[in-house]
Amino acid sequence: MFKIIGMKNKTNNKVFIWSLIVALGGFLFGFDTAVISGVEKHIQELFQLTPFWHGFTISSALIGTVIGALVSGQPADKYGRKPILFIIAGLYVITAIGSAMAGDVSTFIIFRFLGGIGVGASSVVAPTYIAEISPAKIRGKMTAMFQFNVIFGILIAFISNFLLRDFGTEPWRWMLGIAGIPAFLYFAFLFIIPESPRFLIKIGQIAKAKLILERIEIAAIDQEIEEIKHSMEKSSNGDQNLFSRGYLKPISVAFLVAMFNQFSGINAILYYAPRIFELSGLSNADSMFQSIMIGITNGIFTILGMFLIDKVGRKKLLITGSIGMSICLGLIAKTFYTQNFSGYGLLFLLLVYIMFFAFSTGAVIWVLIAEIFPNSVRGKGQSLGSFTHWFFAALITFLFPVIVKLSDFGVGHAFMFFSLMMIVQAVVVWKYFPETKGRTLEELGENL
Repeated sequence: MFKIIGMKNKTNNKVFIWSLIVALGGFLFGFDTAVISGVEKHIQELFQLTPFWHGFTISSALIGTVIGALVSGQPADKYGRKPILFIIAGLYVITAIGSAMAGDVSTFIIFRFLGGIGVGASSVVAPTYIAEISPAKIRGKMTAMFQFNVIFGILIAFISNFLLRDFGTEPWRWMLGIAGIPAFLYFAFLFIIPESPRFLIKIGQIAKAKLILERIEIAAIDQEIEEIKHSMEKSSNGDQNLFSRGYLKPISVAFLVAMFNQFSGINAILYYAPRIFELSGLSNADSMFQSIMIGITNGIFTILGMFLIDKVGRKKLLITGSIGMSICLGLIAKTFYTQNFSGYGLLFLLLVYIMFFAFSTGAVIWVLIAEIFPNSVRGKGQSLGSFTHWFFAALITFLFPVIVKLSDFGVGHAFMFFSLMMIVQAVVVWKYFPETKGRTLEELGENL
C-alpha cells in the first residue's frame, strides 16, 4: 500500500499511518451515509411514515451533520484536533448502538441526529489534521485518503446491507448496529496519533511540535517552524474574524466547492440508490446488489483521483468531472422522462456518473477546503465548508422523496437539475477557483 500512494521513506510512512487512522473517521462517515439506503424502506413501513416524515427521518442524521460541521471548527482551533477526534469516535459508537435498538421513530431520529453530529465534525477535523501533518508534495494524496475511506465505508455499507437483508426478523437493526465495531476500533487507534504540530506551534509548544515535525520531515525543520510561526503571527496581528473582507476568496471557494458537490446529486443517489433502481423495475435484492456495483466503482475511481490530484491539479479534475457528470445526469433524466429502461442501461449511466464524480469533486472537496484557509482560521474555515456541504446534503436528501412523489416525472426533474448544476460548476471552477497543488499551507494562506 505504501508503494501504491508513493511512499518513499520512513518519515512519509508515519504520515501515512497517522493519516490512515484519522481517515478511519471517513470510513464511518461513509458507512453512516450509505447504510441508510438499505434501512429507509424498513423504517418507512415499520413506523408508517408519510413522505414528509420519511424524508425528515432519513435526513435527521444530515441535520446533525450541519450542526456538527458548524460547531466543531472553533473547539478544534481552541483545544486541538486530537481531543475533538476522540469525541467524534464516541459519538459514532453511541449512534450505532442507539439507532439499532430504537423502539420508536423519535428515538431513532435522536440517535441518528447524534451520529450526524459526529459525521459533520469528522468532515471538519479529520481533513484539517491530515493537511497539517502532511508535506506539501503529498498533501493532496494524504488528505484525499479521507475521501477514499468515505467511499470505502459506503461500499462496505452496501455490501453489509446486501448480506444482512434477510438476517433475523428486523434486519435493519443489524445493518445499523454493526457500525459499532469499527467505531470502537477508531476510538482505540486514536491513542497512537500525535497532536497537529501546527496547532502546537499556535499554542506555543514549539519543542513538542519540533519533535513531531522531525518524525515527518527530512530537513529544514527550523525553517519550517519559523514559516509557520510567521504565518501565525501575521494572522494574529490581523483580523481573525473569518467573515472579514480579507478572507472573501477562500470563503467563497469553500462555499462553492461544497455546494456544487451536493448539487451533483451524489447524496440523493447514495441514500436512495435501491429505491431508484426499483423505480426502473428491478427487485429489491437486485437493487441492493447494483448499489454494491456503485460502491465498487466509487472506490476504484477515488483511488485514481488520489493518483492524479498532486500531478494534474485540483482545477482540471473538477472541470473534467463536471462535464462528464452533466452528460450522464442528463441522460439519466431522459431515461426517467421517457420511462425507457433498457436492461442495465440505468446502472451503466449511474456507474459512469460515479466514475466522473469519484476522481473529481469526490476526491477534491475535502483537500481543497483544508488547503485554502490560513493557519489561524483553518478550523473555522473548514467548519464553514463542511457546514455548507451538509446543509445542502440535508436539504436535497429531505426534498428528493417529496419531489419524486410530486409527479410521474419527479425523478427526471431532479436529475435534470443536477445536470445543469454541473455545467455551472465547470464554468465557475474555470473562471474563479485557484490551483493549490504543490504549494505550502503557509504560502496558500498568505496568497489567498
